[in-house]
Amino acid sequence: MNTLFDKIWDKHVVQIVKEGPTQLYIDRLYCHEVTSPQAFSDMRARGLKCFRPRQIYCMPDHNTPTHDQDKPIEEPVSKKQVDTLAQNAHDFGLVHYGMNTQDNGIIHVVGPEKALSLPGMTIICGDSHTSTHGAMGAIAFGIGTSEVEMVMASQCILQQKPKSMRININGKLGDFVTPKDVALYLMSQLTTSGATGYFVEYAGDVVRDMTMEGRLTLCNLSIEMGARGGFVAPDETTFTYLKGREFAPKGEEWDKALAYWKTLKSGEDAEFDKELNFEAADIEPRITYGTNPGMGIGISECIPHLDNIEESGQASFLKSLDYMGFTPGEKLQGHPIDYVFLGACTNGRIEDFRAFASIVKGYQKAKDVTAWLVPGSWAVDKQIREEGIDKIVEAAGFKIRQPGCSACLAMNDDKIPTGKYSVSTSNRNFEGRQGPGSRTILASPYVAAAAAITGKITDPRIL
Repeated sequence: MNTLFDKIWDKHVVQIVKEGPTQLYIDRLYCHEVTSPQAFSDMRARGLKCFRPRQIYCMPDHNTPTHDQDKPIEEPVSKKQVDTLAQNAHDFGLVHYGMNTQDNGIIHVVGPEKALSLPGMTIICGDSHTSTHGAMGAIAFGIGTSEVEMVMASQCILQQKPKSMRININGKLGDFVTPKDVALYLMSQLTTSGATGYFVEYAGDVVRDMTMEGRLTLCNLSIEMGARGGFVAPDETTFTYLKGREFAPKGEEWDKALAYWKTLKSGEDAEFDKELNFEAADIEPRITYGTNPGMGIGISECIPHLDNIEESGQASFLKSLDYMGFTPGEKLQGHPIDYVFLGACTNGRIEDFRAFASIVKGYQKAKDVTAWLVPGSWAVDKQIREEGIDKIVEAAGFKIRQPGCSACLAMNDDKIPTGKYSVSTSNRNFEGRQGPGSRTILASPYVAAAAAITGKITDPRIL
């Protein structure tokens, strides 16, 4: 085998249950306000304390409003969840990065930027997009609430070892083609279940050339093609990104860590259960047209005709198009849109705001478009202002909101109204994901910016 996944996994095995799962040690547990309350409640009921509280970090993000965070949350359910997390963290002696503090943001943005997520780690959270942290060269995956309790109590989890897959993307991406487009392309090729049962290692020229922000986006979307998680072998890009960050090793400890991290790569003789190859030249800026992330096309393409869809999938294909208000064979360029959302744990990092600003600079926001530009953390917000990105987007008629998950999902104030079209840089376009009856078109920051200034789906390459 000799894959990177094997190396990290095997190093964390506590014991293997005969004809059963593996007991795996967990280096880092992240808790947010939505999937942790029951776990804490059950811990209290059993009279348990957290086994290794210093390995656990808590942060509200799903329910936090992206405006007036200095005031009490108005929505009662959101307020209760956020307040409950704060109380639970206090009661169990855990680090809590509360709302409206400089440490707060989306947990999958803050973890890497603080270097809480490091190469060679096992990282879990009660959230499917925990795969984001795999970009650091870690095994990171989402778990359920009962498993959150298991890790709190023992710092271990019972898991069946997934199969391994390597996806190589070679060549050089074209202009305005981003890691988001790469991920959407892979999903269209593999479908949303094509990587089920696998942990994916991303490799090849395109991945080696990606920034850390780009790798975080790519790994974030692994779950959307059914994978248990996705990761990238750490390299100089990783080490440069981590050095000097808050929780990165310092001094001699850095040297020791770096020596170990440099061993974290698949051997030349590594054997994967499955290996796939793709070419960068086949990928252009992309958009989705349906109600799962795998229903995507290049922005210059048309929605597939019905005769291009397998008979077994035609009913769900038509149902999805009916929800979206589209028809088979329709070209979506030029289709009017109502909302634009830049943010989420997928595209809420500084690089995403730079991309958005590079498109809107010198233009004005379309008058009928509502745009929400939401940093993934207060650290990103600070960098936006230091670089003057806020001034560029404000001159174009946009406003930077306060950090949070925002319109990625309908758990806070930022909801897309029924029937309205949203070009979104988030990760899911399920029915009602951004609000009851909302219609979501997933895209990159470049495509979102082009839509925001034209009021319609627009290829950023023509701008």
